[in-house]
Amino acid sequence: MKEESKLARQLGLFGTTMAVMGGIIGAGIFINPYIVAQRVHSAPLILGAWIAGGLIALAGGFIYAELAARLPVVGGQYAYLRDALHPSVAFVYGWVLLLVIQTGGMAAVAVTFARYFVELTGWPIHDSLGAIAALALLTGINCLGVRAGSRLQSAMTLTAIAAVGMLEIVSFARGGASQASWHPLLDQPPSFPLLLAFGAAMTPVLFAYGGWQTSSFLGGEVRNPEKTLPRGLILGVLGVIAVYVSVNFVYLRSLGAGGLAATSTPASSVMRGLLGARGGQLIAAGIAFSAFGFLAQSMLTAPRVYFAMAEDGVFFKAVARVHPRTRAPMVAIALQGVWAIVIALSGTYGQVVNYVVAMDCLFIGLTATCLFVLRRRSTLPANFRVPGHPWTTLLFIAAEWLVVASTFAHDPVRSGIGLLIALAGVPIYFLWR
Repeated sequence: MKEESKLARQLGLFGTTMAVMGGIIGAGIFINPYIVAQRVHSAPLILGAWIAGGLIALAGGFIYAELAARLPVVGGQYAYLRDALHPSVAFVYGWVLLLVIQTGGMAAVAVTFARYFVELTGWPIHDSLGAIAALALLTGINCLGVRAGSRLQSAMTLTAIAAVGMLEIVSFARGGASQASWHPLLDQPPSFPLLLAFGAAMTPVLFAYGGWQTSSFLGGEVRNPEKTLPRGLILGVLGVIAVYVSVNFVYLRSLGAGGLAATSTPASSVMRGLLGARGGQLIAAGIAFSAFGFLAQSMLTAPRVYFAMAEDGVFFKAVARVHPRTRAPMVAIALQGVWAIVIALSGTYGQVVNYVVAMDCLFIGLTATCLFVLRRRSTLPANFRVPGHPWTTLLFIAAEWLVVASTFAHDPVRSGIGLLIALAGVPIYFLWR
């Protein structure tokens, strides 16, 4: 079913694909792959983890593509949970999204952007001031309309991809002989401890691939959403798999498995080794653009959930207001921007992100279960159907909830706080109703 939205349907396939890629590619791919190398120690296993993570993300992209084809409406994931499970489940998701998942992540990434920006420019400003300026600027731009926000986000995402491309080209042109050893395939005989180590390596990989689901929030602003949103989801995830696997191949080629495990800044290590200080500055610029692109995507997508909640009557009515000319949900956008600034100023963004990792994966898995419900209810064929359903869908749900279990096992205190924040939304929902 396709509902009429007060928002303007102005996004085509390119803008939708860029929103998918921008929600995934952040500063982390330039920094975090060393964690995977520390958990599995051979080049084939490291690259295998990134390929496996990409396939799981693609399975998720397929699931959300069919959900988008069946419910091409504003709010995306929020609407799937509302219509397939219960409005209270959807409200709790939106509640956690606003309080910590989206805004906490934005605050952390804004501070990362500010640090690299200050390093590049030499401006004598504090990190928190730079973060606030970035968040305020993006809030203002997105209030001009979805087209303005999408164009900026697309430009930043393309710049981040160009930075990865530059890193790869320089590595092959000036990197000399490969440092990676592809034999033996495993660094130890097949065993249960090796399987556990590979599972541990998959956790940061799946985190790195996370974020594609936020593009579903734009369902009310995509032209011909039943076809465009599924295509954008699949093309975007495939593009990110190509970027992630290729850049990790370059890290291994330049540093080897041991060298990758030993440096917490592999992109900077590769570029400094090849181009000296100038290489370090170039990759710092790439990281800054990538972080800003992620912020732009977050500011573009998530306010549509709060807008949908307000339209459903379970949030402040003012949040459903749309500017008469730009048709942007300005109050929802401003609300998210202000709250992200508050978290950035409080300095608690690191803890906030840890609180909700488990909750994010829990709700992604729950959203995948919506496909079973919507298929059973509808006799009409969708424009897209998940290949291999129900087995691929069940595998994806199991992967997401394995991350939830792993997070609770490794950090029960912070994960428990995230669960309490989510559960606090249940009585608030019924009070609002």
